[in-house]
Amino acid sequence: MLDHIGIGCRDFATSLAFYRAALAPLQLTVVMSVTAEQTGAGDHAGFGRDKPLFWIRTQAAAAGGTHVAFAADSRAQVDAFHRAALAAGGRDNGTPGLRPHYHPNYYGAFVLDPDGNNIEAVCHRP
Repeated sequence: MLDHIGIGCRDFATSLAFYRAALAPLQLTVVMSVTAEQTGAGDHAGFGRDKPLFWIRTQAAAAGGTHVAFAADSRAQVDAFHRAALAAGGRDNGTPGLRPHYHPNYYGAFVLDPDGNNIEAVCHRP
């Protein structure tokens, strides 16, 4: 249903470093960058595997409040995401673990990015 999603960030360099570290355990990297000169609206970086699925962009008034969940292939990837995100300056918003109120195998972890967005990695496998 979705092709891609993007969120704004006040400090592009800080957010770029955060997402590079936090998404690396999920095998997501920057696959496309677009400069402010090209867009006329700030720098952009698109993360994905083959094509950009998740974008960050410069936005002076970014206020957080967005929730984005990334699919993980294993619970170990969820754990690694959480560790990497915290090491990169994220704030814990839910330690890795089962959330059986969603379904019995819902294993997720939540962090707040530098702008206060709720970023999650989730594995639906046992």
